[in-house]
Amino acid sequence: MSDTAEVIYDLRGLKCPLPVLRSRKKLAALKAGDVLTVETTDPLAVIDIAHMCNEDGHSLVETVAVGKGHRFRIVKGA
Repeated sequence: MSDTAEVIYDLRGLKCPLPVLRSRKKLAALKAGDVLTVETTDPLAVIDIAHMCNEDGHSLVETVAVGKGHRFRIVKGA
């Protein structure tokens, strides 16, 4: 049995920089290895979420275009 958390965070309707700021705050509350799935409609999130992950040491393992936005799957780094 795994003790890794999987959290879905709906940030649709928010504009830059809120998706990154709220994702960063949510990730801070998780432990290393936990997975955060973020849903956004902000077109700049494709660039901003990837940059945040690179900057903060998280792994962006999936980016998928869905409807009018994107879904990002992030594994929290150490």
